[in-house]
Amino acid sequence: MAIEVRGLTKVFTTGRRGARREIEAVRALTLDVAPGERLAYIGPNGAGKSTSIKILTGILHPTSGEARVLGIVPWEERQRLAQRIGTLFGQRSLLWLELAPRQSYRMLAAIYGLDRAAERRRVDELGELLGATDLMDQPVRNLSLGQRMRCELAACLLHDPEILFLDEPTIGLDLVAKQRFRELLVRLNEQKCTTIFLTSHDVADIEHVAQRAVVINHGEVIYDDEVVAMRRALLATKIVEVGLTAPIDVPVRDGVRLLEHTDQTMKLVVETARTDIRTVLDDLLGPSVADISVVDPPLEQVIAEIYELPAR
Repeated sequence: MAIEVRGLTKVFTTGRRGARREIEAVRALTLDVAPGERLAYIGPNGAGKSTSIKILTGILHPTSGEARVLGIVPWEERQRLAQRIGTLFGQRSLLWLELAPRQSYRMLAAIYGLDRAAERRRVDELGELLGATDLMDQPVRNLSLGQRMRCELAACLLHDPEILFLDEPTIGLDLVAKQRFRELLVRLNEQKCTTIFLTSHDVADIEHVAQRAVVINHGEVIYDDEVVAMRRALLATKIVEVGLTAPIDVPVRDGVRLLEHTDQTMKLVVETARTDIRTVLDDLLGPSVADISVVDPPLEQVIAEIYELPAR
């Protein structure tokens, strides 16, 4: 296994003397991740996702339990593990803003013990793989967020890690940049067999990147299944938002429900198992429609539906 976790628990003590209390961030977590797997590790805010990742990357020590990443106990041999994993946090940068990415890579390569020839070869390879070659020599502060995230991904892949830990990597990206980033992750997994361990609040990240979804809440696993099964059970609805220049009739279709209708807008819920989303869009398209968007239900709704499923 790439990742093996048994009974992992992390308890934080907060408050001042006399008013201290314990918070159980991770509770008896047990989890296996196979080499080359693409796993979505999801849950509401405060569920214990980031704490879990920090333990698995050696940043935090657990209160109890066991874990091995690539056969290494993370908090005992953090430096050795760092040579074999990559981490990318959506709101933290591996790059220096005033420098071009190529200059940051030179410093990171020295940290990872790569010589100059290996560094240049790896940077050229990643530039081509990620479509970032023309970005390598521009100051990071001049890049768009989507461009910067491609360069950030190159930075955490510089030493060819076997596992990639991604904590909200698409946060703040526009729709086009998000889709390109997802495609890069899948391509990386397929070409390099890199294990992907992804946390995200974006349902589309889960649908397009992951093969398997693990949902945790209050620090423990409440759902573990393939994404295709999760999609059938929990992502069977889409929300269609329509911008109008004039009023139109609501499509009369099985599984289509009206949420909102004004002279300027219409919002529908479509049960895709009963009516194909393309059929609904064909019904709507016309001269009075200025804009149409199709969005997923919020992740919080998906997780709420998980609570209603029989225990797994």
